[in-house]
Amino acid sequence: MSDASVDPRFRRKPPRRPLRLSWSDERVRGIVYQVVVVALIGSVIYWLWSNTVHNLEVRRIATGFGFLQREAGLPIAEHLIPYDPTDTYLRALTVGVLNTLKVAVVGIVLATILGTIIGIARLSKNFLVSKIAAFYVEVIRDLPLLLQLLFWYTIMQGLPGPRQALNPVEGVFLSNRGLKLPWIIWEGAHTAALLACIAGIVLTWLYARQARAKQMADGQPRKIWPLAIALVIGLPILTWQAMGGPWDVDWPALRGFNFQGGTNMSPEFAALLIGLVTYTAGFIAEVVRAGILSVNSGQWEAAQALGLRHGSVLRLIVMPQALRVIIPPLTSNYLNLTKNSSLAVAIGYQDIVSIANTTLNQTGQAIEGIAIIMAVYLTISLSISLFMNWYNARIALVER
Repeated sequence: MSDASVDPRFRRKPPRRPLRLSWSDERVRGIVYQVVVVALIGSVIYWLWSNTVHNLEVRRIATGFGFLQREAGLPIAEHLIPYDPTDTYLRALTVGVLNTLKVAVVGIVLATILGTIIGIARLSKNFLVSKIAAFYVEVIRDLPLLLQLLFWYTIMQGLPGPRQALNPVEGVFLSNRGLKLPWIIWEGAHTAALLACIAGIVLTWLYARQARAKQMADGQPRKIWPLAIALVIGLPILTWQAMGGPWDVDWPALRGFNFQGGTNMSPEFAALLIGLVTYTAGFIAEVVRAGILSVNSGQWEAAQALGLRHGSVLRLIVMPQALRVIIPPLTSNYLNLTKNSSLAVAIGYQDIVSIANTTLNQTGQAIEGIAIIMAVYLTISLSISLFMNWYNARIALVER
């Protein structure tokens, strides 16, 4: 029925009933109940806060975050930014936050790739492949994560020492001190090239959006890959060459009882990363499998009737529809991986939990230390949730 055929009287909103100050009015009761609940919650919070402050004063325990500017004297073996034990507690905690983010970001990427592969393998028509994938999922998910972390850490500690280190490729050494790799000596030209690459990715994305809009208007496809290669690869190379093109590699070499030079992946980081990735991948695999199974089998049959290969059907037709089912539980698995990284303290990896625990033991600022840990994980979790919710809304079906 068109809008012109609808009686104008039915388009008007019904008149709002005036609020009566009577207990029989459900709106009045709703307002009273909400005020009472808010008052109770506020009273409980005030009682907890005042009781805590009183107990701290009685025991002469200092409060506040002034300790963050004091010298930490805390050695941290692994850090993404320059750090020295003479730095403040604030910088030490910042190093811990970055270590946590490093594990979370790398772990999420690797767990997503591994979990997707295993989830697709579970649906394989090959009996051996599907059963191996099913066995992996059932075993990994039934073993406690802490036990798996200890297992991988024991494996790392069981590797030979630096003098007997495994050397599968020139410049690569694997020992109980970690994995040593060659690394580029970073200079300003590399930073400029990296920024140029990021700018190229952004410009390519903007051009791709414009090209798709024009294609929807006139039906003419536009090639994106030539511009993408020029912006993402060519522009950074030209920028790097314009700044001298430095390319000095720092090769690791055995000096005394340990390696010097290059970059190192510590046994603690490797054990934590492997444990988190393999454990979370088992849950992601089931999410991916459920998402693929949620797509109607008629989609497969119609695509195959058109002559599309199995891989093309999965990539172009099935997975875009399955993502709408996969994204919400996948977000929960990302959050679990991030929060599970707090188990790093069990194997000696210095993340925010480990450094904050040492800080509160040295300073006695237990409440502030726990508050910092809570704030860090809350911020990371909310950031992941916001991004995944944005992406989920972007790929959601639009009602017509």
